[in-house]
Amino acid sequence: MIDSETKILGRIRMNHDLKKQEAKDLLDEMFAKRGYLLPYHRLLGESDPTLLRTYDSLYTRLTLDERVLTMKEREVVWIALIAITREKYAFFHFDRGVKAGMTNEEISDSAAIGAACESFDTIDLSHSAFDKWISKNAALERYCSIFDAARGGLPKAIAEVAGVVCQASRRSASGMRVHLVRAFEYGATREQIAEGLSYVLLHRGGPTMIDASRTWDEAASELGIPGPF
Repeated sequence: MIDSETKILGRIRMNHDLKKQEAKDLLDEMFAKRGYLLPYHRLLGESDPTLLRTYDSLYTRLTLDERVLTMKEREVVWIALIAITREKYAFFHFDRGVKAGMTNEEISDSAAIGAACESFDTIDLSHSAFDKWISKNAALERYCSIFDAARGGLPKAIAEVAGVVCQASRRSASGMRVHLVRAFEYGATREQIAEGLSYVLLHRGGPTMIDASRTWDEAASELGIPGPF
């Protein structure tokens, strides 16, 4: 009986040691790939290395592998998204932007896109609550002027993709619709917008992504723009 218990305890210890080694190897691999580790990486590595490996595969595809957007275009969108959501822990995207060829001015313009998108609610309220004095066209014209000034020298199409993503992160259907129309007008493709919105899944979660996908689908038929699927 004692021998059986000893064998069971030995197997438990061995499995625990193997799990810890698997987690260590994966965390080392992630650090080599990213250049940093976050506390929740270590938490998942300790509790469920298989889950961490699955998450890392998703993260790699979402944010590290080059897809439709160029590396530079991707970081324009990410920096705007980080600015509007005030996610101070995502500073590594600024380093990635520099590595991709962004200047400090372009980084500042990208962050300003997030700031401009926040002004949408005030503009939107102004025409809905004070329509006697402020028409919808007048309000939207001024919002677009704010946005255009904020984007500086960034390409119009990519700036508008960033605008779509920022408004999606805020779950602003009206804001998304404005930037979806402008994005297609300036030559953005459905694939570029879809990639940008995929960042919302990682950054703001599934429910926000559900709203964003639904808003785009409804806007497509109502506004005569390409849809998400």
